[in-house]
Amino acid sequence: MSSREIAELTGKRHDNVKRTVDTLASDRVISFPQIEENPTSIGRPGKHYLIGKRDSFVVVAQLSPEFTARLVDRWQELEEQAAPRIPANYAEALQLAADQARENSRLLGVIELQAPKVAAIKRLAAAEGAICITDAAKQLGIPPHKLFDWMEQNRWIFRRGGSKRWIAMQPRIQSGYLKHKVTALKHDTETGIERAAFQPLVTPKGLAVLAEKNIGASL
Repeated sequence: MSSREIAELTGKRHDNVKRTVDTLASDRVISFPQIEENPTSIGRPGKHYLIGKRDSFVVVAQLSPEFTARLVDRWQELEEQAAPRIPANYAEALQLAADQARENSRLLGVIELQAPKVAAIKRLAAAEGAICITDAAKQLGIPPHKLFDWMEQNRWIFRRGGSKRWIAMQPRIQSGYLKHKVTALKHDTETGIERAAFQPLVTPKGLAVLAEKNIGASL
C-alpha cells in the first residue's frame, strides 16, 4: 500500500504521513519503506512510500487509531484483487476453461516458434571452443552470407579500408562474443615487418547470444 493511500484513508496530509513513516523507520519500529516515483503527479511531489501490511497498521495506529477499520477493509480489497478468481457458477467455469485453453494454445505456439532457438543452444552446448562465422551460421540454421550481413549491420564485424578480410569489433571481443584467430603471414623482407591475418571466430557465448536473438526469424 502506498503512503498516499494511507493519507487518503486517514484524512492526513501526505507529507505528515511520510514524516511519521520516517520517524517510525528511524526508531526501527517498522522497516524502511521502498520509495517509488509517481509519474502521474501534477503540481505535487511525485514520490511516495510503499508500505507492507504489518507496517501500515503501525503507521495508521500512530496517525489516527480510529481509522484502523478503514485500513483493514482496504487490505481485504487488495488481497481479494490478488486472489485467483473462483467461478461462481457453471457458465463462469466454462468461460474460465475456454480462456485457459486459449492461453495454453498460445503458449504452445510460442514453444513451437522457439524450437529452432532451443535446438541452436543445444548444438552450442556440444560445440568445443570458438568456430568460424560460416560454421556459426550452420549451427544457427541460416545462410552464412546472411549472418555476415547481419553481423556487419549490427557492428559485430567490419572491413578495414579496401580489405576483403573481416575484423571483429573490439566491444564484441571484450564482451566475449568474438575472438580473433591470428595467422602469421610471410615475413616482409623489405620493411622488416611481421604481418598477420585475423579471422573472427564466434565463441560459445557469442553463439548463445546469436541464438537468443533468433536472427533467422528476422532475415
